[in-house]
Amino acid sequence: MYLDSISLLRTIPCLAAPGRIIVHARPNRLLDEVIPYLATLPGVISYNPFTCILTFRRQPGFMTLHTDKAYLTQVKDAAEGLVLLEALKDAINAVWDNRATLSPVTRLRSAPHHLDIWSLLPRTNCKQCGELTCLAFAVELVKRHRALDECPPLLADSLFEERRTTLQGML
Repeated sequence: MYLDSISLLRTIPCLAAPGRIIVHARPNRLLDEVIPYLATLPGVISYNPFTCILTFRRQPGFMTLHTDKAYLTQVKDAAEGLVLLEALKDAINAVWDNRATLSPVTRLRSAPHHLDIWSLLPRTNCKQCGELTCLAFAVELVKRHRALDECPPLLADSLFEERRTTLQGML
């Protein structure tokens, strides 16, 4: 077992989601040894091995781990925050217990930016995906509200095959 507990330090209003909170917590032990293994999990959107900061996408919101603290955004209330912190502690312990089967991440990993995504889309603004522009579609892709297969020109035109493959890797 790596962690015994993660304590809720405080909650603050979440500006990104009015009516929700951000949970600020502290693990009973520094996370520097386990974070490189946690970076192997799905849902990681950014990881900096030099600062040892890891961010996951959670629905809704994000979870960011530092060596000595954790932040969870868009949490309903403190009670939900405590449940999420207990689940986080269990996940950290499970990853630590299985670290022999994982290869710790040692390279920088960053989330794709919507302009990076947009530059690889057909940029026809055809509206076939349901968005007004390809840029709006790119933003929705980054937020995981839309899927690549909702862009008919990207799927239909063989000229976009390499771009499609690149986008699949980014997302």
